[in-house]
Amino acid sequence: QVRLVESGGGLVQAGDSLRISCTASGRTDSSYFMGWFRRAPGKEREFVAALRWSDAQTVYADSLKGRFTISRDNARNTVYLQMNSLKPEDTAVYYCAGGQYVVPSNWRSYNTWGQGTQVTVSS
Repeated sequence: QVRLVESGGGLVQAGDSLRISCTASGRTDSSYFMGWFRRAPGKEREFVAALRWSDAQTVYADSLKGRFTISRDNARNTVYLQMNSLKPEDTAVYYCAGGQYVVPSNWRSYNTWGQGTQVTVSS
């Protein structure tokens, strides 16, 4: 069974960049997707980005495309989310998720979740 652990969150200022990580332990195969979601206080869980492990194909939320980049390091079994030009509205708990044969933007189709990492952007 796959276990996901996020790291790298913190407090930054508007305009800063931040990279958060998600390391997977356990077996993943070619059909496995890794996704990032976020949840701001009082708001619904929101899709950020996803990556297919086999070929690193990526999917992004339209509103975040160009500022956020998802990537992987096969050797470390780790997926990264690089966030640039951060805004106060990016403040949220960011969750890593994993699953096979998922609909990348649909959080209900993922079956494994990390504990979340807080990202706070001050104005």
